Amino acid sequence: MLSVSNLSVQFGKRVLFDEVNTKFLNGNCYGIIGANGAGKSTFLKILSGKQEPTSGQVHLEPGKRMSVLSQNHNEFDEFPVLETVVMGNKDLFDIKKQIDELYADYTDENAEKIGELQIVFEEMNGWNADSDAAAMLSNLGISEDLHYTLMKDLDGKQKVRVLLAQALFGSPDVLIMDEPTNDLDFETIGWLENFLANYDNCVIVVSHDRHFLDAVCTHISDIDFGKINHYSGNYTFWYESSQLAAKQRAQQNKKAEDKKKELEEFIRRFSANVAKSKQATSRKKMIEKLNVEDIKPSSRRYPAIIFKSDREAGDQILNIDALSKDFEGEKLFDKVDINLNKGDKVAVISKNSRAVTAFYQVIMENEKANSGKFSWGVTTTQSYLPLDNSSFFQNGELNLVDWLRQYAQTEEEREEVFLRGFLGKMIFSGEEALKKSNVLSGGEKVRCMLSKMMMKRANILVLDEPTNHLDLESIQALNNSLINFKGTVLFTTHDHEFAQTVANRVIELTPKGVIDRLGTFDEYLSDPKIKELRSKMYA
Repeated sequence: MLSVSNLSVQFGKRVLFDEVNTKFLNGNCYGIIGANGAGKSTFLKILSGKQEPTSGQVHLEPGKRMSVLSQNHNEFDEFPVLETVVMGNKDLFDIKKQIDELYADYTDENAEKIGELQIVFEEMNGWNADSDAAAMLSNLGISEDLHYTLMKDLDGKQKVRVLLAQALFGSPDVLIMDEPTNDLDFETIGWLENFLANYDNCVIVVSHDRHFLDAVCTHISDIDFGKINHYSGNYTFWYESSQLAAKQRAQQNKKAEDKKKELEEFIRRFSANVAKSKQATSRKKMIEKLNVEDIKPSSRRYPAIIFKSDREAGDQILNIDALSKDFEGEKLFDKVDINLNKGDKVAVISKNSRAVTAFYQVIMENEKANSGKFSWGVTTTQSYLPLDNSSFFQNGELNLVDWLRQYAQTEEEREEVFLRGFLGKMIFSGEEALKKSNVLSGGEKVRCMLSKMMMKRANILVLDEPTNHLDLESIQALNNSLINFKGTVLFTTHDHEFAQTVANRVIELTPKGVIDRLGTFDEYLSDPKIKELRSKMYA
């Protein structure tokens, strides 16, 4: 279907890809993974022809159509929404445009040409193009009254959905998507997961959403050491098997036969779990192709994120009474009554992301509420990861050792040996610990903020979108650390797996009050009574 031959990419002395040879086959969904800077997005650009490799070539089977999720959200601003979606099938759109132009200047001479084009148009199912595009838009949450609106009149999140519909339109033979779940809510992501899990053609996707990768992928394509290796299975299988293989490699004295039995037992156990999941019916090949040879240790480095508390909190954690907040005339949340319990791990959600950020800013005393009150228990200490961390990096001349020293609690923690060791565990080793804070990437800044939080040793953690900018390795490490944390957590995330595995309670902020339920995130989303209540609260 799509093949890569002798592909190399080099920027100056840095080699990103070195003589890569690989194929992407029909019926498979490939999840491209790799550490930050490994070249995931660059690889997708090369596959789609938007960037030239240093050497080598990409070959798409003749007669096959490729579709790419556009990253330029303003590219189609002058076009109506429905037309933008149909443009996803360029050949069909061009024929439709020719027919319209010939009809606009109709002559007897044009009639024969129109007839010829209409035959081709019918063979491409062109007469259903508008209705198919409209149905896809509706499934992605773009209401019918917006279908003939110009793209420039939509907000950013609506544009993302239209461009996603454009990429999916017409069942392309090869579908390439870079972070398709960005700016989508959980319901829309669920629709996309089901759509791709039942998609018959070839899909190549980069995503940091592990739940999404698990739901749609038949293969994980790992970029490491300038090469790309395909592994049968979804992300969870790749992660758990690579961890098992790494553990076995460390056990030098373990017999090869025992290692093989352990790996085979792992495959059997994993296959049984997959068979019960929703992708089993449409992704049967994944189970059939699992084998011991697929299991290899990963070279990935995972940050050592470990939250500990100086003291255990008492029973009084946080009490909120009738808390309300407006912004520029918009009701963000209203009459919020919450009594937080010791050990609660709460996923705080809202259809309006500004509501959650404002809520955190209020309870962390960075902003004032319009009405209501709240009080933290006297034995609690809070550590906060805000959505916008820019204020913490205003002094860009500080290196990371000096930056972290500002938050040291003891004399020992102020010593350079301690600080450099701490930063090393957060993957700022060697000279990286002396980087200036003004040259950090978004993911590096979040790792610094998590280091700051760990040094405070608080018993309450408040995290606003902590997975933003992080790579999969850091997300996995943070996820595991919050599962193991003994204190109380309030957090918001668009990472489904993160929410499902950490939260034991869900609180939703709405303009008409709060929905507060004990249970897992999946239980919350699937409860029909909560679905009905949510529709009323946002009406």
